[in-house]
Amino acid sequence: MKEVAISEFKAKCLSMIEEVRKTRQPIRVTRFGRPVAEVVPPSPQKATGRRLGSMVGTAEILGDIVGPTGSWDDWEASR
Repeated sequence: MKEVAISEFKAKCLSMIEEVRKTRQPIRVTRFGRPVAEVVPPSPQKATGRRLGSMVGTAEILGDIVGPTGSWDDWEASR
């Protein structure tokens, strides 16, 4: 495991985090030679499943979805 002084980590934090992400190798941050933190790569995420079409079969159509829902007189009265 790579060890880095806290002052160097502070100066190069973003690039070191990117290095951990790419190499999947942790980095130990030290202060006066003693470990204070470890930067480790995240654990792999589980696949959440398919998104497109994930609600297939969960809806129910009741009645005519194309035709009007009321008469023309009802529509004009509501204006």
